[in-house]
Amino acid sequence: MTMQQADPSRTLFAFGLGYSAQALAQRLNTRNWRTGGTVRSAERAEKLRAKGFDAHIFETSRSSNFPPSGHWLISVPPDAKGCPVFRAFGADAVRAKSITYLSTTGVYGDLGGGWAFEWTPTNPQSDRAKRRVLAETQWQSADRPLRIVRLPGIYGPGRSPFDRLRAGTASQIIKAEQVFSRIHVDDIATGLEAMLLRPKALGVFHLCDDLPVPPEHVIQFAADHLGLPAPEPVAFASAALSPMASSFYAECKRISNARAKSALGWSPEYKNYKQGLLAILEAEQTAASG
Repeated sequence: MTMQQADPSRTLFAFGLGYSAQALAQRLNTRNWRTGGTVRSAERAEKLRAKGFDAHIFETSRSSNFPPSGHWLISVPPDAKGCPVFRAFGADAVRAKSITYLSTTGVYGDLGGGWAFEWTPTNPQSDRAKRRVLAETQWQSADRPLRIVRLPGIYGPGRSPFDRLRAGTASQIIKAEQVFSRIHVDDIATGLEAMLLRPKALGVFHLCDDLPVPPEHVIQFAADHLGLPAPEPVAFASAALSPMASSFYAECKRISNARAKSALGWSPEYKNYKQGLLAILEAEQTAASG
């Protein structure tokens, strides 16, 4: 059965079959959904097909029966003109049963450590965040059932402080009263799954854990559990950061997940970074032992 022939109510097509989308697809596959998505290169598509994913190359995928019907998940980063997927396939959105756009909590800008709720006005301050707001606006014009999911920092297996500490690329930037929210990739998957199973759950959602904390707390915790020294603390004012890293530290806010909990019956399995990191470490140790 092709994706076009599959039951649209149990079909997911991810434009950008990346880290979070793969985690969701793996969950849905256990529920007998049909899932697939796009990538940027033939090499990447081949690797994902070897893992059982129905991967297509984004630039060459358009045809008379593409994109497929069913639920669309959009995780392709925007550019200066907004969302590349909207430009390529916005006219075909009538085929979509629903659209879920993965955005960023960066659209709120700096809140001085205050809380961001789904109704908090957007105030993008970086070019990257301004592009996200433009992309959100484009999908809001598609006249389809829409969810905009604003995500904070994402971590999980293969993308955690453990990996950076082992590679020697971790840093410990200290800025007074700086906090970030974050989420484990598995909790993104369960949150998105809960949305797909509730057709009336539309609008803006936050998926994040329950404990925004300073970034140095996370690095120190990870280092302690690896038995490695934490990186030397560096004051933000004297740190040599990339423009992207600087923009992260220029904004300080806490993200609320109350609406997702209330509307979806969802709650993060990893309610704080300690639980999430310990689960990653336990899985690594189990895999290493056989």
